[in-house]
Amino acid sequence: MSKRKNPSVNDNLNADFCEFLIELADYEKNVSRNIHKFNAYRKAASVLASLSKRIESGEEARKLNGIGEKISKKIDEFLHTGKLKKLDNIHEDENAQIIGLFTRISGIGPVKAADLLNMGIKSIEDLKNNKDKLNHHQLIGLKYFEDFQKMIPRTEIQELENVITTEIRNLDPQFTVTICGSYRRGKLESGDIDVLITHPSLKLGDEKRKCHEKLLKNIVAALKSCITDIISMGETKFMGVCRLSNNHPFRRLDIRLIPKEQYYCAVLYFTGSDVFNKNMRSHALEKSFTLNEYSLRPIGVTGIPGEPVQIESEEEIFDYIEYPHKKPEERNM
Repeated sequence: MSKRKNPSVNDNLNADFCEFLIELADYEKNVSRNIHKFNAYRKAASVLASLSKRIESGEEARKLNGIGEKISKKIDEFLHTGKLKKLDNIHEDENAQIIGLFTRISGIGPVKAADLLNMGIKSIEDLKNNKDKLNHHQLIGLKYFEDFQKMIPRTEIQELENVITTEIRNLDPQFTVTICGSYRRGKLESGDIDVLITHPSLKLGDEKRKCHEKLLKNIVAALKSCITDIISMGETKFMGVCRLSNNHPFRRLDIRLIPKEQYYCAVLYFTGSDVFNKNMRSHALEKSFTLNEYSLRPIGVTGIPGEPVQIESEEEIFDYIEYPHKKPEERNM
């Protein structure tokens, strides 16, 4: 949901490889704007992070799905020298470092970062002296920049989950609340907090939008004890900032209201990981279904997807496409 969605590198045997691959991915996205290379580095990092053994050579890595010749050579270079020439060059490129810094601020993308650099703005301090160049989201990102860079311990999210779930169910016990992302996959740390909520009254259709908007406003009001800032709030999505207590950092919080018919497809999608989602979507196509965050649809003989299948649980999605069921903690690919 939010911009920081890198594979976790603090609990796997290939963490050092993942770190340089993620850094290369960020460079390709934010500076070179080469999405193909960005996706390749991200996929390779996710694949390595999911392994239960240490990779010992580029040749061994190349046998893995998602790692080609160029990345395997970088793994060999890193194993032999402890560094990468390409990363050394990036580190020496002042403009690349500035753009990389600015894109770590919530709300600032590659284009905005380059624009700021072209204006002569080159540091966080410069940004603080040029707040008129930033929009509301970017100002909040700047205000809480240091806190947003800190990973959130699982225990803290568990406490927030208890607060969020209790307050929302006090509004109406029929609400269903799920915190997704790496937290649901069992990770010890997360970059942000992604909450999906549904209710029997949440139905598809334009005529229901006012109802959705009212529900979301009521939910945000009920969470006033932990929500500190609103970045944006539409009919079905809230983006903001929360804090468990005065002793805790400020955290990014996203809340989505999902129609009941789409809830379990959304939970599956927003749980991830990215690689797991791609694998599952590819398998669905092989079984003549299309799968996304909204629905599972059978593909007819004409090649056109039909009406969405009625889904009552995540497990049903696996069953329909004959895909081996994986618990959330088994989806860290």
